[in-house]
Amino acid sequence: MTAFVVRRILVNIVVFILIGIGVFLLVRAAPGDPVRMMIRPEDMQEGGEAFIAARRAELGLDDPILIQYGRWFLDALTGNLGDSFVNRQPVSGLLLKRLGPTVLLMSTALAISLLIAIPLGTIAAVRRNTSVDYAAAALSLGVISVPSFFLGIVSIYIFSLQLGWLPSSGMSTPGGGGGTDVLQHLIMPAAILGLASAGPLTRYVRGSLIDELSADYVRTAEAKGAAPGRVVTRHALRNSLIPLITIIMINVPQMLAGAVVLEQVFAWPGMGQLAVRAVTAQDYPVIVGFALYVAALVLICNLLADIAYAAVDPRVKVT
Repeated sequence: MTAFVVRRILVNIVVFILIGIGVFLLVRAAPGDPVRMMIRPEDMQEGGEAFIAARRAELGLDDPILIQYGRWFLDALTGNLGDSFVNRQPVSGLLLKRLGPTVLLMSTALAISLLIAIPLGTIAAVRRNTSVDYAAAALSLGVISVPSFFLGIVSIYIFSLQLGWLPSSGMSTPGGGGGTDVLQHLIMPAAILGLASAGPLTRYVRGSLIDELSADYVRTAEAKGAAPGRVVTRHALRNSLIPLITIIMINVPQMLAGAVVLEQVFAWPGMGQLAVRAVTAQDYPVIVGFALYVAALVLICNLLADIAYAAVDPRVKVT
């Protein structure tokens, strides 16, 4: 196991570096000029093109692309991802400040999706090819088909504007009531993001449990007189959830993509909102930093999935 983990870490490091090169080059090759995006009309009146040229030289954008990358790479090795073009603050600090709200949103959504998917998928598998199974399939397909941003807008209209039960945006109310206030702001975006993930997870749980229910050890337990509920919960369900570990880890990047959208809808102050603003302003350092954070998250999740799968299933051998 140790050798496997070391090899995977080394491979992930190489992949991470290649992703960094690709993202850096793609961002620099994108059309547009970040300096022109950030200047004010009065700056043009005072300095005109000379001001733009001076600003580009100050940011190092006139240097050859390889020199720009080499300078950025050496700084990145020390943890310095550069400063934002827009607000002149360190990119690492900006992303770390937004990381907490994004992790809170995604972890809550993941918990909600599992609380929905495991019971619903179990019921659908036990009562397969019945009206209950068809209803679960229709519900799963429905939450997959409806875009998250649309559900967000509808939820704001119903629960915030019409009923007044929940706040419509932000993470907290200025001068609000601490944890309870954050929870009220969290409910809608986390529930919608969790529903979007619960649909496919429900189908995975159903399919995996159906396979386990047809296994020999299940028939043996039933022949020995074990109660049907005990056979499902203590034997079949436990083994059927092992593949779900990999599915959850793979689903994390997709959940992050959904979080980016919902952070815009609900003005949730996470990394996704920061990334969208950076793209709009062509803030190169923030865009690259966000992409590297996402890449690191994906690589770490894939590594943890492999380790966890091998740890919980003795049949899996890592080499």
